[in-house]
Amino acid sequence: MTQIRVRDAATFLGVSDDTVRRWIEKGTLEATADAAGRTVLEGVEVARMARELAVTPESASTSRTSARNRFVGLVTEVVTDTVMAQVELQCGPFRVVSLMSSEAARELGLEPGTVASAFVKATQVVIETDRTGS
Repeated sequence: MTQIRVRDAATFLGVSDDTVRRWIEKGTLEATADAAGRTVLEGVEVARMARELAVTPESASTSRTSARNRFVGLVTEVVTDTVMAQVELQCGPFRVVSLMSSEAARELGLEPGTVASAFVKATQVVIETDRTGS
């Protein structure tokens, strides 16, 4: 299983290191110590929390930013059949879904809790802004 340090978990979850530590103390997140004695969380645990904290684009409609084309996040779900795989990443407040061959998903070792990057190349990108916030 993928182990994630508190600092990195905080980055993926969009919160401070102290918040992650408080969640651990409170029992909201489970943590263990690695071989060096550092506090680590299982990737699956961080992925679960990322999904709980996710903000949907509809609820963030006042945002005035346009995301770049590279999203780093945690794999939260992988659904495969004999040919295709649907891979879901939680990248901060953004959910990114990719379709690929099952073979590619296996070769990449994609499973919930794995850290991965999604690169997006599109021929058309729609950008919206809330004009009332001018």
